[in-house]
Amino acid sequence: MTTTSTAAPTDTAATDHATSTPATSTTLSTPDGPFTIVADAAGAVLASGWTDDVASLVALVHPSLRPTRVDEVADDAPAVRPAVTAVRAYYAGDLDAPRAVAVTQVSGPFRAHAWEVLRDVRPGAPVTYTEYAGRAGRPAAVRAAAGACAMNAAALFVPCHRVLRTDGTLGGFRYGLEVKESLLAREAATP
Repeated sequence: MTTTSTAAPTDTAATDHATSTPATSTTLSTPDGPFTIVADAAGAVLASGWTDDVASLVALVHPSLRPTRVDEVADDAPAVRPAVTAVRAYYAGDLDAPRAVAVTQVSGPFRAHAWEVLRDVRPGAPVTYTEYAGRAGRPAAVRAAAGACAMNAAALFVPCHRVLRTDGTLGGFRYGLEVKESLLAREAATP
């Protein structure tokens, strides 16, 4: 597993990435609806989620990483193959498969660390926003932890669906509470 989640870049090379690096996308059918993956040339997931709207996913990518062109490719294309394989494995019962896929997201130090921590939340063992903030090293930063979930562009690969409200209710989810509930039920039912 490789995740690059660093403080917002300030050098020209990082800024030029958005203007010179194309990305690829593919959309899969899943039991929870269409799932689209946007990946860079190295195969790292830039954005993903239960939608077939590539533009809405690209809009979630940090401006320093945002591609200016996204080419739709077959699901066996090299740049998307690791992510596609992981999504299919997840739905076939290997709930840890998405953890092995590289993800690239950029933010400030707390959010970047919180995304790393979120990748370690195990399937079938959801945490509350309060627990998540504690795991991220800032127990009082519950709103910041919730913000990390809300700003996560790489759904499933960074499993924000595994974070619940303190009272155990679902809270929010960009792709709808029905999808979140389905994912959590799948994970609870798989040993």
